[in-house]
Amino acid sequence: MTDLPPRPDGPLKVGMSQCLNGDEVRYDGSGAKSSFPHAKLKGLYEYVTYCPEVGIGMSVPREPIRLVGSIDDYRVVGVKDPSVDKTEDLRAYACDPARHLETLSGYIFMHNSTSCGLFRVKAYPPDIHENPAPPRRGGTGVYAREVMARYPNLPVEESGRLFDDVLRENFVTRTFAYAHWQSVQEQLTPATLVAFHSCYKYLLMAHSVPAYQQAGRLLSQLKHDFAAKAVEYIGLLMQGLRVPATRKGHANVMAHLQGYLKRRISSDDRQELAAVIDAYRRGEQPLMSPLTLLKHHFRQHPDEYVLKQSYLEPHPTAAALRRPL
Repeated sequence: MTDLPPRPDGPLKVGMSQCLNGDEVRYDGSGAKSSFPHAKLKGLYEYVTYCPEVGIGMSVPREPIRLVGSIDDYRVVGVKDPSVDKTEDLRAYACDPARHLETLSGYIFMHNSTSCGLFRVKAYPPDIHENPAPPRRGGTGVYAREVMARYPNLPVEESGRLFDDVLRENFVTRTFAYAHWQSVQEQLTPATLVAFHSCYKYLLMAHSVPAYQQAGRLLSQLKHDFAAKAVEYIGLLMQGLRVPATRKGHANVMAHLQGYLKRRISSDDRQELAAVIDAYRRGEQPLMSPLTLLKHHFRQHPDEYVLKQSYLEPHPTAAALRRPL
């Protein structure tokens, strides 16, 4: 296997809504540090904070703004004065090269924010001032939407969802995979791409078998349009990893890895390992039980290919990120 640069150990550079750092930049002059589980992610990230509303020149405190319109044409206008329209300013802020968003390995957005919310942001009818109606919970903040459009593979998450153990680890896994990709892409060759996928194939399989299968087919045809296929590959990887891994996915991968031990461990050890994996699959054991046993056997009987698998260590070891399933 072609040697790859090692995966960065962190802290990774990750963008974050500035109010989540505790800075008092919200429309009412408050911060929102309690909306983000800082302790759970301590040491993993170096946060680069952005407040797009302050960045486009709005004051603190300021008159509130809100989303109006349809999902295909949201506008950001003043609550009291709808002639105040900040839509294009917020979009331009996301596109400004001075933000250096291309250097980030992830981005954490403030939930429910008109500019930064990812999911279920309140969106009002365009004629709300003439015909008052309740908002729909289905919008995306204009700035966040623009960031995602410009950087579709950038791992993103919303602050409130990071209190969920599964979603938090999923985000961390994606950011470290993406940071590794960033470290290899400047020297990318077909051999390097194949080596990179070889490290991530089982992690991808645990999260999404369809993405795993598509990636395998894609990498079997690299003779033409390599640059385009590399772009397609990282899209498949990041899209696949966005799907939280399930017990079935983990058990499937561990059964594959067990195959590399077939001729290296005793029959009793093979039966024990298979039984623990099956118990995990049935929900009777936590993930760390079969995973720890697998790692033990591979320490005793090293396999170079398996030990390079990111599945075994998808992110730096941290007590707060023990796999929750």
